[in-house]
Amino acid sequence: MDALVAPHLARRSGQVKHPVHDFLFTYYSQRPAQLRRWHPGFGVLLEDAPEHAGLKGYDGDPVGVTEAHVASQQRLLRQVHGLLSATAARAPQLSCFGLHEWAMVHRSVEHGTRHDWPLRLGPAGTDEVVEQHRIGCTHFDAFRFFTPTARLLNTLQPGRDDRTAFEQPGCLHAGMDLYKHAFRLSPMVPSELVADCFELAREIRVLDMRASPYDLAGLGFDPVAIETTAGKAAYVEAQRGFAERGAPLRARLVAECERLLAVVGSPA
Repeated sequence: MDALVAPHLARRSGQVKHPVHDFLFTYYSQRPAQLRRWHPGFGVLLEDAPEHAGLKGYDGDPVGVTEAHVASQQRLLRQVHGLLSATAARAPQLSCFGLHEWAMVHRSVEHGTRHDWPLRLGPAGTDEVVEQHRIGCTHFDAFRFFTPTARLLNTLQPGRDDRTAFEQPGCLHAGMDLYKHAFRLSPMVPSELVADCFELAREIRVLDMRASPYDLAGLGFDPVAIETTAGKAAYVEAQRGFAERGAPLRARLVAECERLLAVVGSPA
């Protein structure tokens, strides 16, 4: 993980912001040190592992994640299982074209922007793209950052408590959130699963920002111009690929939840 974490730590030390790669460390609550720490997952005992003995959820000699800790996480396990199972049961929707990032800067002259980078089409051109497209964002944690004027344009109104009714596997943010669900289940799940989800999220974030209204050419990111027919096609192709790659990770997380709930005799 050092190859992925070290550049962020170097930027943080130099107080340099990166609108693409910092996201997984600033938006999500998992700290770099936590991401670098390895956990074998519940059911594996470690000999000669004093570095694990004092960690939350661990006990015994040899040391391992305890059944008591798993039992204390039943509510979280059921929540994650319910959300991911509902998401997996839906067909991917591949027609959003990444307009959530555009809706976050709609009428930026009034509301400002989320990143200190210029808009590729300028404020007026960005507003025109938002207003000439159908916006159907299904992800609450993206929708909640829409500007007040853009919220009214969304065909859906996802809320904090109805994620299971809206989230679908084509959504880029639902794909990135697999990382969030994985690290929230630590140390009960193997760190290899967390790392796999992190790597996918990192790649998704690149597409997310290449398709955004920001001009990030100075950082080496060519735009996916979703305001054009060719750009839409490129976005959908990449979005479909990420949905396909996210499906087995989502299935692994669901299976882990079921395995852990079975330990304490709690049905999923």
